[in-house]
Amino acid sequence: MLELAKRLTEAFGVSGFEEEIRAAIRDEIAGVVDDVKVDVLGNLVAFRRGTGGGKRVMLAAHMDQIGLMVTHIDEKGFMRFAPVGGIFPLTCWGKQVRFTDGTVGTVGLDGRAKRSEAPALKDMFIDVGATSRAEVKQKVGDVATFIYPFAAQGNAWFASNHDDRIGCIVLAQLLRELKGAAVAHDLYAVFTTQEEVGLRGATTSAYAIEPEIGIALDVTLTGDLPYATPAMEVAMGKGVAIKVQDGGMISHTGLNRLLIAAAEAAGIPYQREVLLGGTTDARSIQTSRAGVPATCLSIPSRHVHTPSQLVDRRDVEGAVALLKVFLGGPINLA
Repeated sequence: MLELAKRLTEAFGVSGFEEEIRAAIRDEIAGVVDDVKVDVLGNLVAFRRGTGGGKRVMLAAHMDQIGLMVTHIDEKGFMRFAPVGGIFPLTCWGKQVRFTDGTVGTVGLDGRAKRSEAPALKDMFIDVGATSRAEVKQKVGDVATFIYPFAAQGNAWFASNHDDRIGCIVLAQLLRELKGAAVAHDLYAVFTTQEEVGLRGATTSAYAIEPEIGIALDVTLTGDLPYATPAMEVAMGKGVAIKVQDGGMISHTGLNRLLIAAAEAAGIPYQREVLLGGTTDARSIQTSRAGVPATCLSIPSRHVHTPSQLVDRRDVEGAVALLKVFLGGPINLA
């Protein structure tokens, strides 16, 4: 799984510009599903036919990552930008970014801002080393993202976009490990677009698929940092987190009971997650059409929405193991 993690975390894919990461995922799951297609919003929908008698299950992980969009280029070639998704100004200054064409830049801070105070995005610009606007290849509307290589150190995996490439890694690895296995359920593995700007890909794909069960795969915050605020029970390395509630949804209690029972029966470590803010693709799946029993399996991650995010390999492997056990049996919510 290490090579898979490196390839997917180092692929470009800002919200609305997911071409590179979509192609990488499609290549990685080739031959392990029965059908793959790309829908109108750019979601990669992989279908694995069940042996019969099971449910129609949608598993969703979003491909897109946060980024920066060019809004203005001045006469010296400095580019002002707007956030795509949740960008923290404090984490931007001095960071390297990459555009879709490979151009590298640095986020600079202009002279109006005091270096001793927290900066604002309006005081920042992207510097590609140009001396005039004519030297800049980019145009208004082009996007860039932070570039930091994947790194593994013991059980710790570092990347700039574990939100939510780690969910994509779990889903792709699951499909690989299910190859040749007898699973009754029809599985729709959806690598969704534009989650960071409004859960858009999951909204349309869930409407089209009409799943009977929905599980999103995403990250969650942790409470194992110094003076964590707010306090959380979730910690890295303690197991995959089964979402109870977040800022956008309350998970289906019957579905959570089945996941917990599967984890306990197989001896797979798990945690219960209550997140006070934010939400995931599970919300869009849950509220699609007449409603879908839905929940989210979360990978505990430190430093979410920063250029260097951190997860624990054991939690990632545990998520794959739990899904295999869960999908290997009947799904009876009664």
